[in-house]
Formats: sequence, structure tokens, C-alpha cells
Amino acid sequence: MANLKEIRNRITSIGSTMKITSAMKMVSAAKLKKAQDAITAMRPYANKLTELLQNLSATLDSDAGGEYSTQREVSKVLLVAITSNRGLCGGFNSSIVKKTTQTIETNYKDCTVDIFTIGKKGSVLSKEYTVIENNNEIFDALTFDNVAEIAENLMQLFADGSYDKIELVYNQFKNAATQISTVEQFLPIAPAEDTATNTNLDYIFEPSKEEIVLELIPKSLKTQLYKSIRDSFASEHGARMTAMHKATDNATDLRDELLLTYNKARQAAITNEILEIVGGAEALNN
Repeated sequence: MANLKEIRNRITSIGSTMKITSAMKMVSAAKLKKAQDAITAMRPYANKLTELLQNLSATLDSDAGGEYSTQREVSKVLLVAITSNRGLCGGFNSSIVKKTTQTIETNYKDCTVDIFTIGKKGSVLSKEYTVIENNNEIFDALTFDNVAEIAENLMQLFADGSYDKIELVYNQFKNAATQISTVEQFLPIAPAEDTATNTNLDYIFEPSKEEIVLELIPKSLKTQLYKSIRDSFASEHGARMTAMHKATDNATDLRDELLLTYNKARQAAITNEILEIVGGAEALNN
């Protein structure tokens, strides 16, 4: 009977775990809908703003794009690793840590590389690399103004020559079950890949083209960072919803197996008791 009690306790424990994982799945599903709508609505604007800036910059002199367009020899690199503050979301955070490490080992072996983390789970990178700053509170109030402060800090680090290149490492949201680990150049501003078809566009600029570009650059960079964090935020909830769904399914399977084992053990115990009673009665009759 002690064995039966142990199995029964395990069944109760797994049932409690199922309730927790199922509740977390529903919470993440609700948050995912809002986060997905936000990033879906924002992407066209952010992409078009970046495209417009690149096309305009391509028609200017190399020094007219301002301090954020300066191409320098890369010796110091800053990687902005965007993770989450909480776990229980499958391989969401480990994929960013792995992607960051892979990027350093593949592209920047001969460079000095520092890490700027957004999200508590990125702090594991401090074991191997220098983390210059942690920004964990951004997810408590994820607004454009709060992200703009971080973007301004990164822009200043590039402008004063502290770093020659800054890249964002984050999970790009595709759907609830799929997140794509992405490395995206933040600074200096990447030139347009194909400007041949765009340099002859006939625009009327008011004020001058140079003034417009210099005004757009900070806004574009802030928008780019905000989009990346929004992407990561939606990916986090998608990954957590998927992970909790799988955890609930696994717990259900384990509970069913334990129930079958419990019923078999209980049946065997009852059979043994019946045999003992019958044996005792036969002994008394004899």
C-alpha cells in the first residue's frame, strides 16, 4: 500500500503541475495576441522608414549622413543581446546566447567585443564576456519613449568613438511556434543594397535633403531598436505558449501512465487480499 500511496502522491503532484502550465499557456496566448498585433502593425512603418532613409542617404555625399553613417575600421564591437526577464519559454533565451557567442567567434575573433544586455536572462553572457550595461526594466513598461532612451545611449557610444560597430541580436517573430535568431546592424547605418533604381526618383525636398536625413536618422534608429524589442517580446510569448502547451501534453501523458500503473498495482493488491482471505478460510475449514 505504501507503493500505491507514493504513486497517488505523484499523480496529485503532476495534476497540480498541469494546472500551472495550462494557466501559463492561456496567459501567454492572451499576451501574444496583443504583442503580435503591435509588431505586425509596426513592421511596415519601420521598414519603410529605413528604406526611405537609405535611399536618401545614397544620394548624398559620404559625410552628409552625419556621425551615425561614418564607416570606421572595426576594432571595437558592441552586441546588444535582447532576451527576456523570465524563463519557461523553451530555447528562446538560449538561442540568443548561442547566436551571440557564434557571432563573436565567427565574425569578431580579432576584435574587442562587449555586450549590452536587455533582459535578465542575457546576464549569463557575463561569464565569458564583458557586459557593460543591463537593461532589465524595459519590459515593465515597453513604450517607445523608454526604448528611445536606450537607443540614445547606444547612439552616443558610437558617436564618441567608444565602438566602431553596434549590432542587435534578437529573436524575430514569425509565428507562435517559430522564432528566428537574427543579427541586425544598428550602427553605422547600413547603406542601401541596391540604389540603382532609387537614386533617380524625383522628389521635392522642403527643407533641404540633408536636413531631412539628419532629422530622420535618430528617429529611424530609435524605431529600429523599438521594433527589435517588440519582435523579441512577441517571440517570447509565442515560445512560452508553445513550451507550456508541450509541458501540459507531456504531463497529461505521464499522468495517464501513472494512473494505469496505479490501477494495476491496486488491482494486484486487492487480488492478493482476496487470496489471503480465501486461503485463511480454507485453513479454518481444514
